Amino acid sequence: MDQTIIRVEHLTIGYGGQALLNDLKFEVPHGEVFAILGGSGSGKSTLLKHMIGLYPPMDGHIWLDGIDIAAAEGATRLSALRRIGVTYQSGALFGSMTLAQNVRLALEEYTELPDEAMDLIARMKLDLVGLKDFADSLPAEVSGGMQKRAAIARAMALDPAILFLDEPSAGLDPVTSAGLDQLILRLKRGLGVTFVVVTHELPSIFTIADRVIMLDRRARGIVAEGRPQELRDHSDNPVVRQFFNRQAGALEAA
Repeated sequence: MDQTIIRVEHLTIGYGGQALLNDLKFEVPHGEVFAILGGSGSGKSTLLKHMIGLYPPMDGHIWLDGIDIAAAEGATRLSALRRIGVTYQSGALFGSMTLAQNVRLALEEYTELPDEAMDLIARMKLDLVGLKDFADSLPAEVSGGMQKRAAIARAMALDPAILFLDEPSAGLDPVTSAGLDQLILRLKRGLGVTFVVVTHELPSIFTIADRVIMLDRRARGIVAEGRPQELRDHSDNPVVRQFFNRQAGALEAA
């Protein structure tokens, strides 16, 4: 049985006819925490946006749970998008809605459940991320870390197979960031969710990531793939070694 849930084949992406990344190839097994790394401008967030179907690729394929998201249309594309959940750097919660109301949004959009059921599911998802007692709070009334957790709860509203997290630790202090890492690991173990995480936070990378790919703007592609500890200790690429060991000059031109 094929356990691959994401397959990227010969993918070229960019904007305005200009390729940013060329001929990307990688796979993500079901239940893995897979991190996308690289310096500023290397294309990490751009790759994520293509993987969730926001932009069409210039060439190649992105298979999500057996569906080519770039080629799918109509009901097939909608089916693929319902398999994924996404959180963005800022959390992107609606400030005029409570945390529970934010989580309900996807349920209101994509299901015909009665209000009582949607309320129950929203509160259950918030409980999963440790926010059971804050369901009726507005985003401005909770901390930045709690907003990130609420965004994860919202992304899980439709029970997706894959969660895409764009810089989940951005703007968080080290203790809060560590707590978010543990939440990701708990959800992975408890729910079997596959995570794709865009990050440059080394402590998080070594804590949560089963495997990583590292992008480089000069190479216009992937310069490393594997377990983060192995890349740190054994890579023969100086850019990769410098990144994982926080050495100056690694990504100045990246």
